[in-house]
Amino acid sequence: MTTKDFDIKDINLAEQGRWRIDWALKEMPVMRSLMDRFHKERPLDGVKLSGCLHITTETANLARALQTAGADVVLTASNPLSTQDDTAAALVSVFEIPVFAIKGEDNETYYQHLNAALDHRPNISMDDGADLVSLLHKERTNQIPEIIGGTEETTTGIIRLRAMAADGDLKFPVVAVNDADTKHLFDNRYGTGQSTLDGIIRATNILIAGKTFVVAGYGWCSRGIAMRARGLGANVIVTEVDHLKALEAVMDGFRVMPMMEAAPQADFICSATGDKHVVDKHHFEVMKDGCCVANSGHFNVEINIPALEEMAVDKRRPRTFVDEYQLADDRNIRLLGEGRLVNLAAAEGHPAAVMDMSFANQALSAVFILQNGKNLENKVYAVPEEIDKEIARFKLESMGINIDVLTPEQEAYLNSWEEGT
Repeated sequence: MTTKDFDIKDINLAEQGRWRIDWALKEMPVMRSLMDRFHKERPLDGVKLSGCLHITTETANLARALQTAGADVVLTASNPLSTQDDTAAALVSVFEIPVFAIKGEDNETYYQHLNAALDHRPNISMDDGADLVSLLHKERTNQIPEIIGGTEETTTGIIRLRAMAADGDLKFPVVAVNDADTKHLFDNRYGTGQSTLDGIIRATNILIAGKTFVVAGYGWCSRGIAMRARGLGANVIVTEVDHLKALEAVMDGFRVMPMMEAAPQADFICSATGDKHVVDKHHFEVMKDGCCVANSGHFNVEINIPALEEMAVDKRRPRTFVDEYQLADDRNIRLLGEGRLVNLAAAEGHPAAVMDMSFANQALSAVFILQNGKNLENKVYAVPEEIDKEIARFKLESMGINIDVLTPEQEAYLNSWEEGT
């Protein structure tokens, strides 16, 4: 490849990236099994695939699996701060997979990179946040007839895609990988929970124990964050807009209240809702001095950063991933990771063992789209149940865990209605 075929920070980081990619693969037994199968079957032979994903070591192993399956893969970042530059270098130099991603790239470069991925003329899109699909539908509609279908990794992207489908604007089928049980029950809860606290601790080096930690939302990602914060000794408060989720948080032992009541008590506030301005100007106005505000939702709109910028009389960066905003009354609000995904901006994202299942869903869903896309409607589809169950079985086998099997008598009982008291 020439430098026109990719855009990364430094090709000389490739050796370091290769070691880290291989390290991650050791924690991804399901992906290793798929690579073995794909090597024999080549189910994506000749397919052009463009992925808009976080460029991490785990994503690199997904790309390797897709390449092994025969796909012609190009990658771009799904967030300006989520790229691991050494991973990008290794993908280009070692695995000959074009990458357009640089950690810290500005918004203009980000969209140049999205367009570069679409210049690949993909048949399948693979998204994390739906930016690739959105750009296709807004500015590159001439390519839509070339698209068989796509996959979507995260909650925020699925919200966008379902809105497009409801408006009749979605022009090809997309599989909602996030909704697979082997994705959201594990990646969102255990992956987001661990990696978010990892990012906050790396950014601040502040002790969590004894602090008041406010979690906005109680979906699967927020549940994981609340669980891990409590495990580190924090006094956790949950804020919610959904009565059922709020009730569940109460039953799980957390205090629940509106953000306006929680904000003055908070040492840390972390949002993971997929919505806009969850932490807003009126919340900044009541926060105590030194409150750390972070986001673990996909886009940086969950925190009203423009409002914070407008309120500030001074801004400084005391640590690499901390922007400290001084307000007129001398209070300081600390914004972590520029309000972007703190687990990727300030840390390394989810552990490989949990991404193993998520990316197995991505790979198998891409095969499903290729085999079935022409017969599907232009809407968002669930991951087929058989794929979900197969991944769970692979994961348990890799952990050396066996489970019971229903006897014929038990199967007959579960499928009948005659037997009662």
